Amino acid sequence: MPLELFFDLVFVLAITQCTNLMADDPTWRGLGRGLLILGLLWWSWVGYSWLTSVVDPEEGGVRLALFGAMAAFLIAAISVPDAFGHLATEFALAYGAVRIAHIVLFTIASRDDPNLRRSVTSLGVSTGIGVSLLVVGSLLDPGPRVAVWGLALALDMGGPYFFGSQGWKLVPQHFAERHGLIMIIALGESIVAIGVGAGTTLTWDIAAAAILGIAVVCAMWWLYFDVVALVSARRLARAPEGKERNELARDSYSYIHFPMVAGIILFALGLKKTLGHPEDPLEVVPDVALLGGVALYLLGLIAFRYRHVRSINRRRLTLAIALLALIPAALELPALAMVAIIGFLVWTLIAIETRGYGEGRDRVRHGDHAPAAR
Repeated sequence: MPLELFFDLVFVLAITQCTNLMADDPTWRGLGRGLLILGLLWWSWVGYSWLTSVVDPEEGGVRLALFGAMAAFLIAAISVPDAFGHLATEFALAYGAVRIAHIVLFTIASRDDPNLRRSVTSLGVSTGIGVSLLVVGSLLDPGPRVAVWGLALALDMGGPYFFGSQGWKLVPQHFAERHGLIMIIALGESIVAIGVGAGTTLTWDIAAAAILGIAVVCAMWWLYFDVVALVSARRLARAPEGKERNELARDSYSYIHFPMVAGIILFALGLKKTLGHPEDPLEVVPDVALLGGVALYLLGLIAFRYRHVRSINRRRLTLAIALLALIPAALELPALAMVAIIGFLVWTLIAIETRGYGEGRDRVRHGDHAPAAR
């Protein structure tokens, strides 16, 4: 775990760079580009979360290989702000090195397991196609590059879905914990956005926006970690080993966690812009990022829960719809007021849920492992 956490530090920089990329170009184009890069970086991280269920990252040559992957990931992260400019090829090559190192390590780990080797071979094919398209796209103009890179991401992410899941292996508790830690890292980006947005100036409005912003971030942490993450981790551990468990892990963690992370990053973007001028209304794109980011996070949580316990949290769905409905009104209200409204609504939801879960919540958190979700 220490080396994996060390590896994740590079991902901290990567997602910060994605926020900066969108903040420097707060348009629909900039938003789309930032989310595309975030998707690529997310999928590269996901690969290593599966890898460390098969190999011990602390031992032998694996440790050195992970150090090399960290270096390549760092170069990719540094290239993010200009990935649609002069550093496109550098980004693509560095990203490709991260993915190739992942496949090589997986190939070595599967040498005595034919089922795992077949799965790794299939993944290697989709990864090779995706990386090749990234390199080709880096040579094109920014417009076509977006299309080619989007295709590369779709093919790369689609590989594990279409090529089967029987041969993969994972350690359920460790796998769930790794994704919980990456959620904390993503939430940390919102805290970074508060500091960066405030800069070196501190007024009463900025202080109020910072306090309200951290209140929303804390609420987002609560919504994930209080009950749902615990129930889902236990469901994963109880799932039959093999195809069923692998598909549950793939869908709920590798796929569904991405919109949650994306929602956090979008909220961080809106929060960063709020701190710049808390007394003024936000522009359209930061407004959508602020409210839509929290809504997307809630929708991701709903899908995450549904994949594990086959029930829809209607309260969270209602709040997500309400936040989206507030987007037009937010264009007329001070950004500070909108952050306050978001915080009030989310914490009201938490109070209602906590009361509604009752003793079931205590059993999940402190005793019986039966799910408390309603």
